[in-house]
Amino acid sequence: MAAMLLTGHGGTDSLVYREDVPVPHPGPGQVLVKVTATAKNNTDRKAREGLYPTRERGEVTSFAMGGAPTLTFPRIQGADVVGRVVAAGEGVDSGRIGERGLLDFNLYADARRDINLTPDYYGHGADGGFAEYIAVPSDQFHRVDNPELADAELASLGMCSYQTGYHMLTAAGVQAGERVLVTGASGGVGTALIQLCRAIGAIPYAVSQPGKAQALLELGAEAVLDRSDMSTFVERVRAATGDRPIDAVMDLAGGELTDHFIDTMIFDMRARRTYPRLSIAGASAGNVSEIMWTRIYLYQVRIFGVSHGTREEAEQLVAWIRGGQLRPVLHAAFRLSHLREAEDYFVHRGSDYLGKIVIVPDSEWDAHGARFALEGQS
Repeated sequence: MAAMLLTGHGGTDSLVYREDVPVPHPGPGQVLVKVTATAKNNTDRKAREGLYPTRERGEVTSFAMGGAPTLTFPRIQGADVVGRVVAAGEGVDSGRIGERGLLDFNLYADARRDINLTPDYYGHGADGGFAEYIAVPSDQFHRVDNPELADAELASLGMCSYQTGYHMLTAAGVQAGERVLVTGASGGVGTALIQLCRAIGAIPYAVSQPGKAQALLELGAEAVLDRSDMSTFVERVRAATGDRPIDAVMDLAGGELTDHFIDTMIFDMRARRTYPRLSIAGASAGNVSEIMWTRIYLYQVRIFGVSHGTREEAEQLVAWIRGGQLRPVLHAAFRLSHLREAEDYFVHRGSDYLGKIVIVPDSEWDAHGARFALEGQS
């Protein structure tokens, strides 16, 4: 089969396209999926570049939550896989052949449904969807018929962004009616969070650039706050909320911005009904934040680190997708053989960029990718 192999940590030159990769065989409890679309996530780039340090700031490494790193080379990346079942392994009903579905991207360490302590995922600890075929557990490949959703659109609703966003909300115990500040709102997790807030009845306030405001408002944001001038940020949040504090912050930025986000929750503690809560699942603005711990413990700020989610949350997301409660935000599709170009485009994207990039195998391009191509892309 054709596949894009990650051959080591480094730049896009470490991605090698080959057409002689063996097709995987579905083992017991697995299905073989013919891939039609796989969404690209920022974690693909970060894993390729080794940007997941946990001890040394300059360390080049990957996920190692279970002990030793599980990223070995060559590796096929790509977590948010959509396709059709073409074979069933031992113990799997052959009636599943022909089903279209979406992969729950997690490599779970055990069968627990409510917790995931050692997060890993397809495309990192096991081969993912930047290929023509993938073998995955049958109970993690969720059937989604929904004819109104093209395969590329379904991939843009993938678990890597949506499950991360949902787990940010559940970890912080966000409830209906609460005001939620969403940073990095135009990215995959950010756009997912806006929709997920509305799904549970919370009120999302987006932090982004002015050029993306209208699209984010249409997606469900209550207001969009310009991140370019942080000196007046809290005042602008207060104006948007009617002088009421933010109940919980979903932070994908980190860096020097985190302190400003905390300020939006603590300026009037008498007006609060719950503890201030900060869920963080990204560090796009910097991997190190300087925060006074007295501000954290005196204002009783709860901080939740979030990586991935649980089986229960994945199943809830699939139910919302099937019910039409989540809307795809698809930016463009690229051929699998053009994955390097897709990575370069993502890194150098302009200020008008919004939504997901989806990768489609060349053999599936005419059926599932061509109509979502960028202008001028063949």
